[in-house]
Amino acid sequence: MTSTSTNDPLDFLNNSPGLPGGQQADLIQKLLYEIIRVKELITYYDSIPNGAGQLGSSILNELVTEAYNSLVNYDTVLMKKYYDLLLNCD
Repeated sequence: MTSTSTNDPLDFLNNSPGLPGGQQADLIQKLLYEIIRVKELITYYDSIPNGAGQLGSSILNELVTEAYNSLVNYDTVLMKKYYDLLLNCD
Protein backbone atom coordinates (compact mmCIF):
# COMPACT_ATOMS: atom_id res chain seq x y z
CA MET A 1 0.00 0.00 0.00
CA THR A 2 1.14 3.51 -0.71
CA SER A 3 0.52 6.45 1.55
CA THR A 4 -1.65 9.43 0.68
CA SER A 5 1.38 11.68 0.27
CA THR A 6 2.76 9.56 -2.59
CA ASN A 7 -0.60 9.71 -4.36
CA ASP A 8 -0.78 13.45 -3.75
CA PRO A 9 2.36 14.96 -5.31
CA LEU A 10 1.23 18.55 -4.67
CA ASP A 11 0.41 17.71 -1.03
CA PHE A 12 -3.05 19.19 -1.54
CA LEU A 13 -4.91 16.78 0.70
CA ASN A 14 -2.73 17.27 3.74
CA ASN A 15 -2.03 21.00 3.48
CA SER A 16 -5.15 22.62 2.11
CA PRO A 17 -5.20 26.32 3.00
CA GLY A 18 -7.78 27.90 5.25
CA LEU A 19 -9.97 25.87 7.54
CA PRO A 20 -9.41 22.32 8.82
CA GLY A 21 -11.00 19.59 6.66
CA GLY A 22 -14.27 19.12 8.56
CA GLN A 23 -14.88 22.85 8.79
CA GLN A 24 -14.23 23.24 5.05
CA ALA A 25 -16.84 20.61 4.25
CA ASP A 26 -19.33 22.31 6.57
CA LEU A 27 -18.64 25.70 4.96
CA ILE A 28 -19.11 24.26 1.48
CA GLN A 29 -22.40 22.63 2.46
CA LYS A 30 -23.67 25.79 4.18
CA LEU A 31 -22.67 27.96 1.23
CA LEU A 32 -24.44 25.65 -1.22
CA TYR A 33 -27.57 25.80 0.95
CA GLU A 34 -27.45 29.61 0.96
CA ILE A 35 -26.94 29.73 -2.81
CA ILE A 36 -30.06 27.60 -3.27
CA ARG A 37 -32.03 29.73 -0.80
CA VAL A 38 -31.02 32.99 -2.48
CA LYS A 39 -31.84 31.58 -5.92
CA GLU A 40 -35.38 31.10 -4.62
CA LEU A 41 -35.37 34.76 -3.53
CA ILE A 42 -34.25 35.74 -7.03
CA THR A 43 -37.24 33.89 -8.46
CA TYR A 44 -39.47 35.82 -6.07
CA TYR A 45 -37.94 39.18 -7.02
CA ASP A 46 -38.28 38.33 -10.71
CA SER A 47 -41.99 37.64 -10.21
CA ILE A 48 -42.76 41.09 -8.81
CA PRO A 49 -44.94 42.95 -11.35
CA ASN A 50 -43.71 45.88 -13.44
CA GLY A 51 -40.05 44.98 -12.96
CA ALA A 52 -40.06 46.36 -9.41
CA GLY A 53 -37.76 43.58 -8.24
CA GLN A 54 -35.19 43.89 -11.03
CA LEU A 55 -32.59 45.74 -8.96
CA GLY A 56 -32.80 43.28 -6.09
CA SER A 57 -32.72 40.37 -8.49
CA SER A 58 -29.62 41.61 -10.29
CA ILE A 59 -27.74 42.25 -7.03
CA LEU A 60 -28.61 38.79 -5.71
CA ASN A 61 -27.64 37.21 -9.04
CA GLU A 62 -24.22 38.83 -8.79
CA LEU A 63 -23.74 37.57 -5.24
CA VAL A 64 -24.76 34.03 -6.21
CA THR A 65 -22.39 34.08 -9.20
CA GLU A 66 -19.47 35.22 -7.07
CA ALA A 67 -20.30 32.71 -4.33
CA TYR A 68 -20.37 29.92 -6.91
CA ASN A 69 -17.01 31.09 -8.31
CA SER A 70 -15.50 30.96 -4.83
CA LEU A 71 -16.59 27.31 -4.63
CA VAL A 72 -15.19 26.49 -8.06
CA ASN A 73 -11.87 28.14 -7.17
CA TYR A 74 -11.91 26.54 -3.70
CA ASP A 75 -11.11 29.91 -2.11
CA THR A 76 -12.11 29.38 1.53
CA VAL A 77 -11.68 33.06 2.42
CA LEU A 78 -14.11 34.11 -0.30
CA MET A 79 -16.44 31.22 0.50
CA LYS A 80 -16.72 32.50 4.08
CA LYS A 81 -17.25 36.07 2.83
CA TYR A 82 -20.02 35.10 0.42
CA TYR A 83 -21.62 32.77 2.95
CA ASP A 84 -21.90 35.70 5.37
CA LEU A 85 -23.27 37.97 2.64
CA LEU A 86 -25.83 35.45 1.39
CA LEU A 87 -26.86 34.59 4.93
CA ASN A 88 -28.13 38.15 5.36
CA CYS A 89 -30.09 38.31 2.09
CA ASP A 90 -33.83 38.48 2.36
